[in-house]
Amino acid sequence: MWQALYEELAGENFVVIAVAMDSREVDALPWIDAARPTYPTLIDREHRLADLYGVVNVPQAIWIDEAGRIVRPAEAAGAYEGFRRMNRTTREMPEDAAQLTAQAKATYLDAVRDWARRGAASEHVFSAEAAQAHLPTLTEDTAAGQAMFRLGQFRRKPSAGSRRPAGAIRALGASGDRVRARTNLA
Repeated sequence: MWQALYEELAGENFVVIAVAMDSREVDALPWIDAARPTYPTLIDREHRLADLYGVVNVPQAIWIDEAGRIVRPAEAAGAYEGFRRMNRTTREMPEDAAQLTAQAKATYLDAVRDWARRGAASEHVFSAEAAQAHLPTLTEDTAAGQAMFRLGQFRRKPSAGSRRPAGAIRALGASGDRVRARTNLA
């Protein structure tokens, strides 16, 4: 879905940046390799995205304009909970749930298209105040989960002499070549 949208809106100054929130690259790479994206793709092993932007579940999207302003904070990226009604044995979904899932995705993608084409004039862009009001609330459960994740990361952090620096994010270039990039997200 994102690759098709990226290609469709290529002339609109629109870029998709995908970030997998996986503490182990080996968990994300098969999915990324299968998707074969031509847009930037990162693996956030330390879940910095969760800390900085309130991402607590995936898929979520954050809309950031050319000026670096968040015009829509973290939100479900056209996802619908219809998968919860899926038969786990046959992997079939009831028709009404499948239709709602498809409609949610189509509605969301139409909103992204409108924003990419109309910019700040899009009805889907939040003002700074509205974006602030829509920021996810940090619940006690979310804070506890983030703290436990940090503790786990600390316990398995590489030693000073290891090859991979703490804080590294694995980035996949548009050509699919794997490159390493350090983040300054802290």
